[in-house]
Amino acid sequence: MSHHQSFAALRHPGFRMFFIGNATTMLADNMEHVISYWVMNQKFHSAALGGYAVISHWLPFLALSIPMGALTDRFDPRRLIQIGMLMFMGVSLMWGVLFATDSLQIWHCKILLLIHGVSGVFWNTSSQVLLYDIVGRERLHSAVRSNASSRYLGTLLGPATGSALMLAVAPAHAMFINMLIYLPLFLWLSNAPYGPKFRINPPLDRAIRGFADVFATLRTVASNHALLSMILLSGCASLFIGTAYQAQMPGFAHLLGHGDPGVAYGVLLAADAAGALLAGFVLESRALLKLSPQTAFTLAALWCLSLAGFALSGSYPLAIGLLFAAGFLELSFGSMSQALVQLNAPDEFRGRVIGVFGMASLGMRTFSGVTVGLIGGVIGIRYSLSLSAGLLLIAVIVLSWWGSQRALKK
Repeated sequence: MSHHQSFAALRHPGFRMFFIGNATTMLADNMEHVISYWVMNQKFHSAALGGYAVISHWLPFLALSIPMGALTDRFDPRRLIQIGMLMFMGVSLMWGVLFATDSLQIWHCKILLLIHGVSGVFWNTSSQVLLYDIVGRERLHSAVRSNASSRYLGTLLGPATGSALMLAVAPAHAMFINMLIYLPLFLWLSNAPYGPKFRINPPLDRAIRGFADVFATLRTVASNHALLSMILLSGCASLFIGTAYQAQMPGFAHLLGHGDPGVAYGVLLAADAAGALLAGFVLESRALLKLSPQTAFTLAALWCLSLAGFALSGSYPLAIGLLFAAGFLELSFGSMSQALVQLNAPDEFRGRVIGVFGMASLGMRTFSGVTVGLIGGVIGIRYSLSLSAGLLLIAVIVLSWWGSQRALKK
């Protein structure tokens, strides 16, 4: 058994820079959401536009993750990430101009929200490929977990920073400042010594063959139990729950009836993110969990139970504790499933396999607004979230049983 080195990836100087760049990008991403959503709500008071904002954020991952994976197999992922950063900066710039000139219209919002979603595909998929280039196989699990923690750090600090910035300056100026926060990652990638040219065994220059590549990638995934089971687990988690429960936090804060719903809402969101950040710290400090599909299934099952308990809880302190546990478990099984996909992806299809994983783990969130949100409008958000968590728990149990049966046959 290899000796566990705490914070192994963060000891790598290249990954430290990548970690900082991803954290600042996630900060800017969340700040942009807060500022743009607030202005859109004040100007248009459109619930439909709010729904479109969620769909346009995740639908590009569903439609474009596999093609983007194919591009990362052929082109330098550093340049693809930089394209994503330029798109992010361009969107922030256009928001700022439209806010400053008071010329914002709904069709502007729809286009900018969609471009922002596409930018995320360039950033996320290519970053996962570059991650392997930076740290290699030995530190990959640590890198995936630390990278996920940096995203939660941005999610935790982004809304508060964006709100504070709007109090300090006008929304237009806040967007211009936000645009600059994307620069650190963009600039570092310009000369970062990673990517295809720096690999010991550079990939063959393969042509992109459209659907033939897609089918070949799916055959690769289907033939590997770890790949297939983790992609199915991530897809089911995103389909049934995803991040849709976070959008319902104002409703849960009201149902829990603890003081000011605005404060309660912020505390609930912070509890979820704080649990994830603690998971990143604790799991990086100690070798507590075995890297295996069965461990990921167990953590996902506990996540379902935590969220179901939160949904049905009538106690505000208990709800905070259960959300904290849910955040801890979500980062734990999410980073583990991603690491298993990375470790089992063949080099010649690495980008494409990661694209399939991105389509499942992020793209399927497009539909979680239906399972938690729309159904919640009919039966209530408490029951819709607990029902979704129950259905996901059944799916996790079935996938875990299938995996154990397949292992026995070998």
